[in-house]
Amino acid sequence: MYRSVATSATRGGMPSDSGDVVVTLDQVPRWSDADQRYYGGGDSSSPFSYFSDPLTSPSGADSGVTSRFPVDHEINSKIYLWRGNPWNLEVDAVVNSTNESLDEAHSCPGLHAAAGPGLAEECASLGGCRTGMAKITNAYDLPARKVIHTVGPKYAVKYHTAAENALSHCYRSCLELLIENGLQSIATGCIYTEAKNYPREPAAHVAIRTVRRFLEKQKDKITAVVFCTTTSSDTEIYKRLLPLYFPRDKHEEEIAVSKLPADVGDENGETIIDERKIRIKPLPAVSASTPKPSTASLDLPVSDVGLTLRRKNSFSLESYLDPAFMSLIKDPDQRRKEQQEKAVQTQSGFNCAKLLGFGDLGGPPLSAAEEYSLHSRYLAKANSLNLSDIAEMKIVYRGGVDSEGRPVMVVIGAHFLLRCLDLERFVLYVIKEFEPLIQKPYSIVYIHSAASLQVQPDLGWMKRLQQILGRKHKRNLHAIYVLHPTLGLRTAVFALQLFVDGEVWKKVVYVDRLLQLFRYVPREQLTIPDFVFQHDLEVNGGKGFIVDPRTKYIYQRTPA
Repeated sequence: MYRSVATSATRGGMPSDSGDVVVTLDQVPRWSDADQRYYGGGDSSSPFSYFSDPLTSPSGADSGVTSRFPVDHEINSKIYLWRGNPWNLEVDAVVNSTNESLDEAHSCPGLHAAAGPGLAEECASLGGCRTGMAKITNAYDLPARKVIHTVGPKYAVKYHTAAENALSHCYRSCLELLIENGLQSIATGCIYTEAKNYPREPAAHVAIRTVRRFLEKQKDKITAVVFCTTTSSDTEIYKRLLPLYFPRDKHEEEIAVSKLPADVGDENGETIIDERKIRIKPLPAVSASTPKPSTASLDLPVSDVGLTLRRKNSFSLESYLDPAFMSLIKDPDQRRKEQQEKAVQTQSGFNCAKLLGFGDLGGPPLSAAEEYSLHSRYLAKANSLNLSDIAEMKIVYRGGVDSEGRPVMVVIGAHFLLRCLDLERFVLYVIKEFEPLIQKPYSIVYIHSAASLQVQPDLGWMKRLQQILGRKHKRNLHAIYVLHPTLGLRTAVFALQLFVDGEVWKKVVYVDRLLQLFRYVPREQLTIPDFVFQHDLEVNGGKGFIVDPRTKYIYQRTPA
């Protein structure tokens, strides 16, 4: 059924359409190989082009912080990244993401067809498998020796921590089974399905850090772990995240310090839950001057001997005990109380903004970990909903690219009909549309033409939206081009700079005419409603662009 690839075949190449290609490990790109450090430029069709450098040196990176994932060349030599199905690889074991029943319908598409009917028969005899666990079978007609079946968790925003730990346990169970069966190499795809609503990037973080932590303890028993991706989005995610957990040199290690999430799990890669941790302080050092109980013999009645021994033991124990012993360090209830007090103080500090009509800007700032968690929850919910009704309103939509090739998101203020808009669904739609853009530098074009006639959301809502978009949005946003700004809008932007975030809102560039906007974003890269051209003529004394209603051709008009 399978045929081998010639030795001269391109390493890491895609299998043929028939899917019957056998790919050996020496044909798969190794993460630590020097020829995988492809830093852009050249032919984009190069077989290594998807290994472009995901790290750019951020300003102010703190080199004094100790890396949680230091460079380890021995571990890096065991990591591979390959675009294709894992069961086409000639390895000791491949991973099959399935359900509790281990049935063919819910397994990785194409796996059972490639392995033959024997695989389904053996799976039926195993008695199922629990979420987070794994079971092993023969591989039958596959190039691999074994198939390890695991059951990924269903994702729900409310139980995201439990889902993360269950997913981490999936990868760890597979690796443990590999070692228990005397195997050394494994190929795994992404252990999640769209039906279970697990966000792709958070799942990749869990997968990569769990493998890293496992190899730190068992690297002598495993020779290869191949991360297999079948979509361009997953490939892009893995090539961005692998250098964070498997840095190949000190440069990548230093940059990863500032890019890693705040919570990278415990020694196994599982999420740490502070409320469930047992906190015990070490015993205090005993002073040399501590008095010791007298050992002199006493003439006591036999009935008093037990009491004397208890007193001696009590004296000895008291010499070791400290009032703070076994007390909780940073009690969770105390921490919540401090957070509430901080929120009250912050809210009272922004009363002046509320009195000025800018909305409620209260609430404490979010940490990087809190913003990441908030963004992940909203993104997961957005991906699970049909938001076509919001898309049809044409408030936010993708444009082309600006003059320097950055992607552009267009926002039409006049289409923002607050009275008939579900703001929660709109936020979900914004998160979903912005997600592909905020991974790299991008620009926003906000068209304020005739928007002053509509009721606009207050700055408190804008602050919340910015928190949900997260820090990637702030870091990668190049500019916000505002067309036809009014005095009221300029005042609102000044308030955003003052009360919300000066870094983001200082990137606003005001343009009074379409002609000025086209200097930043070429005309052919934007789809602009007809009323914007009419508004441009009105505010600029008849100078501007006219749209032919029949041909939709745009031409510039200059009054005689």
